[in-house]
Amino acid sequence: MDAFFDPGSVAVLGASNDSSKWGFWLAAGALRGAERRRVYLINATAGSIQGQPTYARLRDLPETPELLVISVPGPTVAGVVAEALENGVRAFLIISARVPDADQLAATIRETGGRLIGPNSLGIVDSHADLLLAWGNFIPGSLAVVTQSGQLGTEIATLAARSGLGVSRFASIGGQSDVRAAEVLGTLVDDPATAQVALYLESFTGGAALVSALKALRAAGKPTMILTTGASSAGARLARSHTGSMTSAMDTVDAACRAAGAIRLATPGQLVELAGFFASAWLPKDRRIGVLSDSGGQGAIAADTAESWGLDVRELSAGAAGRVSELLPEADHIVNPIDLDGAGEKNLDVYADLAEVLLTDTDIDAVVVSGYFGCYGEDVPDLRDRELAVVDRLGELVAEAKKPVIVHSMSASSPAVTHLWELGIPAYTSIEAAMRVLARAGFYAAHSGRLTESLELTGPVTPWGTGYAAARAVIEGAGIPVPAAVTVGSVGPGESRAPAEAAKASELRPPFALKAGWPAHKTEVGGIALGLSDLPAVETAYADMVGRLGEGEYILEEMDTRDHVVEILVGGRQDENFGPLVIVAAGGTETELFADTWLELAPVTHTEALDMISRLSCSRLLTGWRGRPAADIDALAEIIVAVSRMVAGNNAIAEIEINPVRVAPDSALAVDALVVTTENPTAENVPAEKPNSEE
Repeated sequence: MDAFFDPGSVAVLGASNDSSKWGFWLAAGALRGAERRRVYLINATAGSIQGQPTYARLRDLPETPELLVISVPGPTVAGVVAEALENGVRAFLIISARVPDADQLAATIRETGGRLIGPNSLGIVDSHADLLLAWGNFIPGSLAVVTQSGQLGTEIATLAARSGLGVSRFASIGGQSDVRAAEVLGTLVDDPATAQVALYLESFTGGAALVSALKALRAAGKPTMILTTGASSAGARLARSHTGSMTSAMDTVDAACRAAGAIRLATPGQLVELAGFFASAWLPKDRRIGVLSDSGGQGAIAADTAESWGLDVRELSAGAAGRVSELLPEADHIVNPIDLDGAGEKNLDVYADLAEVLLTDTDIDAVVVSGYFGCYGEDVPDLRDRELAVVDRLGELVAEAKKPVIVHSMSASSPAVTHLWELGIPAYTSIEAAMRVLARAGFYAAHSGRLTESLELTGPVTPWGTGYAAARAVIEGAGIPVPAAVTVGSVGPGESRAPAEAAKASELRPPFALKAGWPAHKTEVGGIALGLSDLPAVETAYADMVGRLGEGEYILEEMDTRDHVVEILVGGRQDENFGPLVIVAAGGTETELFADTWLELAPVTHTEALDMISRLSCSRLLTGWRGRPAADIDALAEIIVAVSRMVAGNNAIAEIEINPVRVAPDSALAVDALVVTTENPTAENVPAEKPNSEE
């Protein structure tokens, strides 16, 4: 990758003197690094470009350039590349858009041992290596930008520059026809100029490699902030299980971010505001914050906004409250948020005095100052030096406490606000931005990534089409508890087993549940009968079911009659980009209605499974809702672990779902299951006599 970001020589094919054309900006940018590398400008008609001599053709160059930049009409690119490959060029940056057969072009380059960024790239920049091969100007700094959309990447760089952040490296990778994001991210791990990374992706092909690169950046102490839109949901539309259909592409990206220790954001503006925090402030150790305001209304809104972002504005400890009371003897509200009640106008030092109380309190992880601070010197010039002195003291307190202070100021660019940023105290013009940044920084601090175990892949589990009986065998073999059962009806070629006789022989105890073995969702087709109290009831239900659904494989089970049961769905599936996933959700027949889900990359540990359970809204039912006994959450977690290891360790499983897992105070029991394998995921094993319907 050095050939792209620090080449010994670079040639610009399509260099131009016309400032409205890409060739002009590429030539001008390349020439800025002329002291570091040899630069060649190629133009068949111009004798010189921007005062530099040109070459009419690539073969006229005195050497083979280490990097060739191409900015010519799309239809001519293939011919240019063919000539370049014949002349030994092996690194290509193609700016040109609308290049025919771009995938084949990339394949041709790879076959010769070459590499390609583009087509349709907006260029690459490495400020440390004096490399500027893009439109416009880039301010040097510590933020790397890797993007599929060059325009969006340029917006990020522009917003960063306005916020005082510069760019260490910029890479517009286009459609990732060859060089992918993961490879570029890998080059940033040891890049001394890069402290944090902005990543915009529209597709996540090769997601496993991407997660590995993000983990390496996190381990290097370099936060990665991700933007994405339009991630494909085709896999969810084609899914046969609730497991596949209830989770979105964004859910999967978020799970990958948690596993990698990265953070996903919604807009370029939000990314840059968080990047400003990462570039200057300490990370909060937890979500407990102290709020200090010179307005009761602003303080109350700050507290409400904080709580909406999951921050904890808890009442001050007795010791801290006593110290605040001494500093604000006339104030009415001092327990958190703290209302200065005019004390700031009397003595600006009170801001720093109160911040010191909060920063030294072991129950406070971060401090937010909201309101007029930052405006005093701007509105009253005589107060400028006093306000700046308070900022200096705040900087000393932050450095000593190693805790973040964030300021919401009514001024956007006063001398005090500028100085706050200089001293590592982020300042924002809205309380929403301040709390949003603090919450996301806290989330980042708490999610340092997971060490996902790599399991050795096994062979096929079971051929598709053997239905619930086979799924029971698969999950039981993985150690997941299931009810006692027997297969009845058509149990083999030319074989049939009567339900009553099978129940007696197997010593099953009533009440019974009778289930058709082949439908994916039995309730929807009337393929399940519950609460059958005796064998005559079983025979009646069986005759009714066969009459409607036809002959086939049926399963007779002992029905779970335990009290205080909570129904949970546990599933797993293969994602086309990120690989194996495990999902937990509110279960039962209403599972899609509630859409209460959480997913992670598989496999997970017992501790991670417990965390997944706690993320569900229905988790309160498991912990003893309104006097009910608590359910056996550890048993449920073990089932989640088992399913996660099954889907991660077997490449034949496309989807697996257990719905419901019935979780009682003493244990958990899987009473229905579906396994979809990759051998024939679109087929269904339905009886030949009747279709899989409610006829």
